[in-house]
Amino acid sequence: MTKRVVVLDYGIGNVHSAVKALEYAGAEVELTSDSKKVQDADGLVVPGVGAFAAVMEALNKVKAPELIDKRLSGGKPVLGICVGLQVMFEKGLEHELETEGLGQWPGVVAKLNSPKLPHMGWNNVSSAKDSKLFAGIENELFYFVHSYAAKEFSLQVDPPFIAPAVSFAEYGERFIAAVENGPLIGVQFHPEKSGEAGISLLRNWLGTI
Repeated sequence: MTKRVVVLDYGIGNVHSAVKALEYAGAEVELTSDSKKVQDADGLVVPGVGAFAAVMEALNKVKAPELIDKRLSGGKPVLGICVGLQVMFEKGLEHELETEGLGQWPGVVAKLNSPKLPHMGWNNVSSAKDSKLFAGIENELFYFVHSYAAKEFSLQVDPPFIAPAVSFAEYGERFIAAVENGPLIGVQFHPEKSGEAGISLLRNWLGTI
């Protein structure tokens, strides 16, 4: 059955490539911030490019924190891409500015410790052994564009709940490349810019819905 996906429209970045990639992966996609459509969709994608603070400001304007909270409390899937992953953490530190995130996960997004920034281009991901997102594409390369990242995942999950699957990449230092935590999933790279590997990853996500 075709999955209905909403890409959250909050006025930041070029989201049309994400829409096209999801359609190519087999989803029926709509770009909107309408609250009813966001809640009724099988999946919600939160894209993000640019600065953490600017993304949070734009998300707040469309009441995204409440929309995302409501979906997750009902066990409905949400996928964050790039800064859309970063804002799921408690706070971001950019240009000496501390910005409150959505707080779905504990932790801080901070500047990568690398002599050359941004981290731009193809990189491999050390996928978690129990990852569903990277099934069949464990050795593929994905496209990154960022200077900031979350570096640790400290959320404690006790049985009978399933522990999150956290995947990492390296650029100057190790950072979080993807998190799979029940209905909430996020990736630091851009699947929509990652060719066939990115489409396969989006298909894997759709398959978890």
